[in-house]
Amino acid sequence: MPNPRRRHSRARGRRRRTHWKVVRPVLGTCPQCKAPKEPHRICLACGTYDGRPVIDFETRRAKKAEKKKKKSR
Repeated sequence: MPNPRRRHSRARGRRRRTHWKVVRPVLGTCPQCKAPKEPHRICLACGTYDGRPVIDFETRRAKKAEKKKKKSR
């Protein structure tokens, strides 16, 4: 693999990195609960996508609590 023969100055490296910018994520609103969410993703507040329930949070919480209870024994 090729290696640089000479050290690049700080200015040269920084000039190269001027186009590395942080992009703010695009947020829409969930039609069910009006919480902010990314487009084409499941709503993390209510667990729906395209008007249909995808994640059942109650079941998940119950499973997690049960697993934690077993682990603490």
